[in-house]
Amino acid sequence: MARIEVKSEMAGTILEVLVGAGDLVTTGQELLIVESMKMEVPVESPADGRVAELAIAASAVIAEGDLLLVIESSG
Repeated sequence: MARIEVKSEMAGTILEVLVGAGDLVTTGQELLIVESMKMEVPVESPADGRVAELAIAASAVIAEGDLLLVIESSG
């Protein structure tokens, strides 16, 4: 099983976490919403799989490159 780390592409604040540990996700599914430069930017799943780990919570301040979550994918 492949472990895919989903990292932040920009600095900002986590507005909403849309998935939890153990949830099944599909490619393109919105995982969370980041506020950056007064814009709401969705973070989408890069693969089908299961959320193995959440590394953040709502209201967390993040930097570019921070780990957000880990997806376990069989593909």
